[in-house]
Amino acid sequence: MSRPTVVRAVVAVVVLLVSAFLVLTGSPRLGLDLQGGTRLVVETRSTSTTKADADTTDRTMEVLRHRVDALGVAEPTLTRSGENRIVVELPDVQDPREAVKVLGRTAQLTFHPVEGPGSPKDAEDKSAEAGKDGKDGGGEEPDERRDQSRAGSFLDESGRMLKLGKAEMTGSTVKEAEAQIDQQGAAGWFVGLDFHGGGKDWAALTGKAACHPPGDDRRRVAIVLDQEVISSPQVDPGVRCGSGISGGSTQITGSFGQQEAKELALLIKGGALPVPVDLVEQRTVGPTLGADAIEASAKAAVIGVVLTSLFVIVIYRFFGALAALALAAYGLISYAALLALGVTLTLPGLAGFVLAIGMAVDANVLVFERAREEYAAGTGGRRNKRTKRSLRTAVTAGFRNAFSAIADSNITTLIAAGLLFFLASGPVKGFGVTLAIGVLASMVSALVIARALAEIASERDALVRRPRLNGIAFPGRVRTWLTKRKPDVLRRTRLLLTVSAVVVIVAGSGVVLRGLEWGVEFTGGRLTEYATAQPVDVEAARSALADAGFDDAEVTTSGDSDLSVRMADLSNEDEAKVRAALAEEGGEVTKLNDELIGPSLGDELRRNALIALGVAVLAQLAYLAFRFRWTFGAGSVVAMTHDVVVLLGVFAWLGKPIDGIFLASLLTVIGYSVNDSVVVFDRVRELWGAARRSPFPEVANTAVLQTVPRTVNTGMGAIFILGTLLVLGGDSLADFALALLIGIVVGTYSSVFTAVPLAIELEAARRNAPPPRPVSRTSGAAKDRTAAHKALDDNGARV
Repeated sequence: MSRPTVVRAVVAVVVLLVSAFLVLTGSPRLGLDLQGGTRLVVETRSTSTTKADADTTDRTMEVLRHRVDALGVAEPTLTRSGENRIVVELPDVQDPREAVKVLGRTAQLTFHPVEGPGSPKDAEDKSAEAGKDGKDGGGEEPDERRDQSRAGSFLDESGRMLKLGKAEMTGSTVKEAEAQIDQQGAAGWFVGLDFHGGGKDWAALTGKAACHPPGDDRRRVAIVLDQEVISSPQVDPGVRCGSGISGGSTQITGSFGQQEAKELALLIKGGALPVPVDLVEQRTVGPTLGADAIEASAKAAVIGVVLTSLFVIVIYRFFGALAALALAAYGLISYAALLALGVTLTLPGLAGFVLAIGMAVDANVLVFERAREEYAAGTGGRRNKRTKRSLRTAVTAGFRNAFSAIADSNITTLIAAGLLFFLASGPVKGFGVTLAIGVLASMVSALVIARALAEIASERDALVRRPRLNGIAFPGRVRTWLTKRKPDVLRRTRLLLTVSAVVVIVAGSGVVLRGLEWGVEFTGGRLTEYATAQPVDVEAARSALADAGFDDAEVTTSGDSDLSVRMADLSNEDEAKVRAALAEEGGEVTKLNDELIGPSLGDELRRNALIALGVAVLAQLAYLAFRFRWTFGAGSVVAMTHDVVVLLGVFAWLGKPIDGIFLASLLTVIGYSVNDSVVVFDRVRELWGAARRSPFPEVANTAVLQTVPRTVNTGMGAIFILGTLLVLGGDSLADFALALLIGIVVGTYSSVFTAVPLAIELEAARRNAPPPRPVSRTSGAAKDRTAAHKALDDNGARV
């Protein structure tokens, strides 16, 4: 055993042991779409005096954190997104109404002296002045904090008008606020306040009020919360003028119930928001939906891996079994990496984890196909005294020669994953992260673990003596047929390009005629999904919602008892009415999913999606131009564009939604498409470098024939994975799997019959010469082509 093999074996053992330790001692962080809960995104808004920048957003987030902690939610998460957005994740919260109410309130608390009875005219003047100062012709929102601190007339808690002086204290002086109940008297629930600094400001304010006789309105102190007088108690007659209430504490009394008192204490204790906030996104996922998604994805992964492993074993025999072991190692390594990095596993991320299995299969297929070529070239297909050396050499050469294609194809996929991470938002980011981790783990499993196993096995005499068992010495039926027949699949390049153009036109017409069904996250609005105890007809559901006042509700059905309701504008209170209306028709109603996107955020997400596609095309083109000839890069990008248009067109014709999950699948299809083209052009580059004087169409055709086994075998492996995901993944993953299945089939076709023919035409135009005409196999030109094939074989291109 060579020293590099020993090193790889040691590294493989260490990686597997570390991965096993992480898996046994850690547990994954599940996103809300898998464990159930509510995700809120709020956006800070500038006022006339305060700009909503990163600093004020951070301070706002701290205030919100205190409020969320007081709600008693287990393990909430708050993070800043960009400069002025805050993402709040509340596990297990299924009714977000209370959370939205508490988080969104500005909670501006001020303490005012009462100057006497007020008048409606004073209130009108105050309102007009606030509108003049805070809301000019540009439509800017009024500065609520400055307005509340001014003098003016307010209705007290009993409905009387009071004239208040300017605020002498703010909520920032409050140290503690707690809801309490009067156990002895009949005051009921009240809020007890403790002030910072011993309550000196409070003593001064109450000391001034105590200078007026009992019963006088001026002996009262008004506590104003968000421009409403919530309490205006009289200062106790026992308090002397000028001394005030000492001790640093007081009570806010009123007609409070327990819930009202707790909510008020929570708002006061949380403090005032530095700037107002707007709710721009809200998602609620039922726990059963997340559990079903995990179970379905796990089943799909297990069945897909088993089917893929069996397929690889059938094709590559003993070395296929080693690849199956490496595939299991990939799953262990990638899962351990998710735990080590603390990645939050979301539904799209789970799909990306399953999908990356296909990338792990692709690397092994590339290696074994190259090893078969090297073995056939080294032994002439016969078993002799050099067989043992040839098997070991073929395996080593297979890994060495396949490295370039593996690296290029995985880098293109990493580019797509990186774009998802930087340009996408929400759960789709998780897909990009897990896809990237999966790609890197697949390279480790193929180039380290599988290689160590394969090199050790290639030196075993028992395996060497049985060429049909080892899988490398047996070339396979597809490769044998192609080697024998050598079909010229690229004879009519312009016809192939015409067929591709027709396919694009037919698919693109779906986008033009039917349009794209943009998901709610790209258009704004609210989409809720429900499960009813009894099946409900769509028309009956629409009629029930219309009777409840929701005439504009779009109702669709999926499954026997699942309903989706989509509306442009639906508050949390109205959503409860929708649920009640559906319950009258279908019995008990369970909310499965709830997604609310503000219109501004929807426009932004749609714009970012288009930017992501544009950047993806440019990034792939730049990479391909760097690694290959510009003609190869142009062919790959045109084939990629072909795949994108076809996928969009199919979804347009089928009326499928274009949402964030589709964006993830589309960018993955881009990676797969370029991946296939890279493998073909990598072989073209190799063959052309060995036989530079050979006609380029001949070189390209030979490269296509040599890569067909890899393309077929890799495609079958991915189809097993995605097929099980489509059948078992449920509605949440069905469209994702369908998009990838379409992309793989179309991408396999375009990489051979669009990218390569276009490169042939561009190379011909570059040399100012037309491409060679089709000729019959009985002509002299056919003899020349046969000679060219032989020249390619003699120069290192093994068929």
